[in-house]
Amino acid sequence: MALLLTEEQTLLRDSAHSFLAANAPVSALRKLRDTHDDTGFSRPLWRDFAEMGFPAMLVPEAHGGLGLGHVEAGLVMQEIGRHLCASPLWASAIVAASALRHGSAALQAAWLPALARGERLLTLAVDERSKHAPQHITLRATAHGDGWLLQGAKCFVVDGHAADALIVAARSSGPVDDADGITLFVVARDAPGVQIERVAMLDARPTARISFTHTAVAADALLGSVGGGAPVLQAALDAGRAAAAAELLGLADEVFARTVAYLKERRQFGRLIGEFQGLQHRAAALYVDIELARAALLKAQQSLDANDAGASNAVSVAKARAGTSATLAVQEGVQMHGGMGMTDEFDIGLFMKRARVLQELFGDSAFHADALARARGY
Repeated sequence: MALLLTEEQTLLRDSAHSFLAANAPVSALRKLRDTHDDTGFSRPLWRDFAEMGFPAMLVPEAHGGLGLGHVEAGLVMQEIGRHLCASPLWASAIVAASALRHGSAALQAAWLPALARGERLLTLAVDERSKHAPQHITLRATAHGDGWLLQGAKCFVVDGHAADALIVAARSSGPVDDADGITLFVVARDAPGVQIERVAMLDARPTARISFTHTAVAADALLGSVGGGAPVLQAALDAGRAAAAAELLGLADEVFARTVAYLKERRQFGRLIGEFQGLQHRAAALYVDIELARAALLKAQQSLDANDAGASNAVSVAKARAGTSATLAVQEGVQMHGGMGMTDEFDIGLFMKRARVLQELFGDSAFHADALARARGY
């Protein structure tokens, strides 16, 4: 596969860039943060997202979606990263949509059309520890009559405070860290026994702690098979990791562009600081690093769209590479901007905080390096 965008994909990228530049500048994130907005994103902007068709990208055409792939979704996520746009696109239209595509016909019909229109929001509730560990599931699903009872808690549920329903990874059998015995359920946020606590992250984006106390769910809420939810969960995680890597790449691109522009205008000792060879070398090294991440990401997205057997490994490479590249970009950006790079009034710090959160989201670079090593028998 050629690591190049098609003409249609380039048009989508340019359209998303123009839309977000006009409607979601970085100042919009500052306003959400400084006003302590309860939702954490703009509902009117989300309706505009729906009109642009962004929530419908990964939804099959049979359910009112666009039937596009992870390459196209990633292009929009890159622009979201470039503009630090807060939206539920990642959690609902990418992660949750990817899981729902493996559900029953009835479950897909109940959720995917409304999700594609942006009318309903869903999110995945998987993590239970401070670090990402998707197989470490202690939340129990116990058969009860014709349905199930859920008992346990989840943390770091992205947009969990605003979602209409939760895709919950529970353990119906087997030991805590076993891939077998994982079962997924779609649970309404207002189901009895569900308690949701909104938690602001370092980057001012909201997540949620969610507890389930004898929460009853019907048999038709099952997503996938009993005890066989691991492949569905993996599909959702792969989609989320690739999209998070795309956001990291867009973030790194923007920080690099701002840093290079500053090197071309800041004068010190009677010269533009961009004329100093040491800074030129650092900028060149950062450019190469970002381009390596771009190639790894596109390869991973194409592998997902082609359903390649090694797609999960390619996604791990992309997530790890994008994480280290974005971390390097924000660190170099802060340093090359000097003292003002450390101030809250300057945007680089906001990019640094977002990069740190995205690194942890669905596994940081160390997590994915370990996953690759284990997959290859080290």
